[in-house]
Amino acid sequence: MISVVIPTLNAAPHLAGPLCSLVEGMCQGLIKEVIVSDGGSDDGTSDIAEGVGARLVVGAAGRGAQLARGAAVARGAWLLFLHADTQLAPGWERVAERHMQESYERVAGVFRLRFDRPGLRPALVAMGANLRTALFKRPYGDQGLLIARRHYDDIGGFAPLPLFEDVDFIQRLVERGGRRALRGLPITAITAADRYEAEGYFRRVGRNAALRRAYRRGVPPTDLAERYYAPSPTRLDPYGKAAAHRARQDTLGP
Repeated sequence: MISVVIPTLNAAPHLAGPLCSLVEGMCQGLIKEVIVSDGGSDDGTSDIAEGVGARLVVGAAGRGAQLARGAAVARGAWLLFLHADTQLAPGWERVAERHMQESYERVAGVFRLRFDRPGLRPALVAMGANLRTALFKRPYGDQGLLIARRHYDDIGGFAPLPLFEDVDFIQRLVERGGRRALRGLPITAITAADRYEAEGYFRRVGRNAALRRAYRRGVPPTDLAERYYAPSPTRLDPYGKAAAHRARQDTLGP
């Protein structure tokens, strides 16, 4: 019933978590297939994917393009897009099944965000993301996305953008179906906090907010990606670990 699409780029340190969280759904027959859409990893990501029986699709790096490639080969009636450093909490299968039964294929679902680290700062950032989802229908990509294949195609799928492919897709989703086109699901998606720990929680939130405002003002995503992927010894790339400079080069060209 569900095709899970996971975009990866040197995501070996994190990939086991998302894959393990899907096992129960596979045992129940809820998951038809897991598709790992890789952007050219050289750290063993593909070996992990193939080792658990996932379908591997390889192409140029860039999360928007990778999500689109994964969806293009998916065979399930529903699509679940999940980041390579995000795992679903136990019991997500029941929540997803209920959503699919009640949504009439016209409502997409996102999970509640939680970080894998304790403390006030990660809790506050996650609370802000969940509040933003409830009030403004602007979820993080880390919250996953469960959507009917037919609805995904009607919206036009993920655009091959170098940055903010999730913002672009959700904007089209809500413009087409209104605020009721997106539903928060009552179970958590637990995402790795490495990037926030390395850069600082509130610094990263502020920088990302500034980039989103620039995107909405019409600044080209390619220009914003140059800033987002600027090499830094203290930052990790958006797929998992390291290779930020290579990701930028592969996505944007020389």
